[in-house]
Amino acid sequence: MSSTSKIVILTGAGISAESGLKTFRDADGLWENYSIEDVATPDGWQRNPKLVLDFYNQRRRDVLAAQPNAAHRACARLQDYFDTVVITQNIDDLHERAGSRNVLHLHGEIVKARSSVDPDCLVPMTGDIQLGDKCPRGSQLRPHVVWFGEAVPMMEEAAAETRTASQLIVVGTSLRVYPAASLVEFIRPGTPVTVIDPAPAMVSARNVTTLPGKASEMLPPFVEKLIAALGRT
Repeated sequence: MSSTSKIVILTGAGISAESGLKTFRDADGLWENYSIEDVATPDGWQRNPKLVLDFYNQRRRDVLAAQPNAAHRACARLQDYFDTVVITQNIDDLHERAGSRNVLHLHGEIVKARSSVDPDCLVPMTGDIQLGDKCPRGSQLRPHVVWFGEAVPMMEEAAAETRTASQLIVVGTSLRVYPAASLVEFIRPGTPVTVIDPAPAMVSARNVTTLPGKASEMLPPFVEKLIAALGRT
């Protein structure tokens, strides 16, 4: 069973926090123990690449130990009924492991590494990256993560997907991180928007529904409601 309706899902740290992954911005988040300038900027990489590698090596270990939760699986379930695109701000691969096939990572992927001089030279990475580890072209490997001050290469594609959405679902994000937060501005007038978060962000669109609560509790029944509605159309 399928539908021509296109659903775009924008996910943030909240959806993965329920799988035990620490967020960066919460009170007990990762930025409490690390300086953004030291571990998430090109300058920090130039000053102390070992510190940066150690930081993201631990993030990668955490991701590999985590498991997708009910919200990740609900996103994947939608693709059996709708043309579904997941646009995530998260660097983990929990959406893919839950079964989602069309996932755009705005901020990179922790289970990949890239050349420190050529962003298009990517390799899979499930272990640690060490100083001296080289890409196939001979340069030091670094995490495939978009740092502050770097361009967001998937932004243009994500905006194009959002423009053609029949419905936008925003899950687990405060919509405070730009340019990702600006994606809600690309929807066509009148497109239904559903925001799921314990403290849903305000969205300046005309057709907005807010569902306060955890993603793993609120998204699965909402998805089932969308699927059930197909049989009534």
